Amino acid sequence: MPLIRTKRYKGSGLIARYIYSIFPEVDRQLDHWTEICENAGDSVLAEQALDSIEFKRFHAQGGSVYALYPHTDPESTVRFIVALQTISDYLDNLCDRTGLYDEAAFRQLHLAILDAVDPERSISDYYIYYPYKNDNSYLIKLVEACRNEISLLPSYDLVIDNISEYMQLYSDLQTYKHLDKNIRESRILQWACKYQNKYPEISPWEFAAAAGSTLGVFILFAAASDPLLTPREARSISSAYFPWICGLHILLDYYIDLQEDLSTGDLNFTYYYKNLKECEERLSYFVDRALENCRALRFPEFHLTIVQGLLAMYLSDPKASVGLNNLMSGSLIRKGGKKTVFYHRICTMLRHLGKL
Repeated sequence: MPLIRTKRYKGSGLIARYIYSIFPEVDRQLDHWTEICENAGDSVLAEQALDSIEFKRFHAQGGSVYALYPHTDPESTVRFIVALQTISDYLDNLCDRTGLYDEAAFRQLHLAILDAVDPERSISDYYIYYPYKNDNSYLIKLVEACRNEISLLPSYDLVIDNISEYMQLYSDLQTYKHLDKNIRESRILQWACKYQNKYPEISPWEFAAAAGSTLGVFILFAAASDPLLTPREARSISSAYFPWICGLHILLDYYIDLQEDLSTGDLNFTYYYKNLKECEERLSYFVDRALENCRALRFPEFHLTIVQGLLAMYLSDPKASVGLNNLMSGSLIRKGGKKTVFYHRICTMLRHLGKL
């Protein structure tokens, strides 16, 4: 059954539509990609593709809220977001789980995410430096799926430059963060410091966090569904999302995983705060700036719901309530306002039901 076309949904109405209409469509799309990657000729690639879908499906679920943005075609937007996020999660597994630390291989793999958002680029040989190669065209099919949905957008020319920039930053970050742990921090810091003059209000590590989010791409794709989108509106959306909403997104993700990452030696950008108090102050600052920028956008209720939903979703994770985290998490939830408290209850319930 096709999704009902939406104009604009506010607050709890948007959340309800998201859960009951968008979630099932995301599941259908992920089932589709599961069937395709099961046929990969190389068992290592098939395993990583299947694992990335099974264990990271909440990424696609979360991003697909942008299918409810005004003027979008919900089915098309879900198809794009699921395909692009599946590329991202699959490549993350390929860089993280096969014992490889080859910068050239990682950068070549991530050409897929650049090709996916720019139909004018030639399709690359993504596995040329990678030890496993036969995915039965799984990655190319994902890239082509993204391009197919882009071809339907009336205003993509107004957002392609920003989207390509975000995907380049994402590609750079993913390349450096998966290098050997003895050099990865210095490489990330060297790269991020190049952007310090452009983003003086945030640290290099906070910039790196913002670069790890795909939300800026999803909202610009959704906005490009509007034939009346203006360059000014596209710029306003971009400056609101990067670095503020994108940065908040990934900092929250790292915050709830901090103790776990410390024990496993995984990279975590909140580790670079002096203590939990500074972490709380900086995340609170990101919340304030994100909410402030949302209010200045067209359809402010939609964007405010996104920010409040991010706080609710991440801070409803049980890890957010362990030890001293409980105090910080409570403070951030209150910072988001009464609606964040309400959404937090919904997310907690969904977690108990196994929906998140």
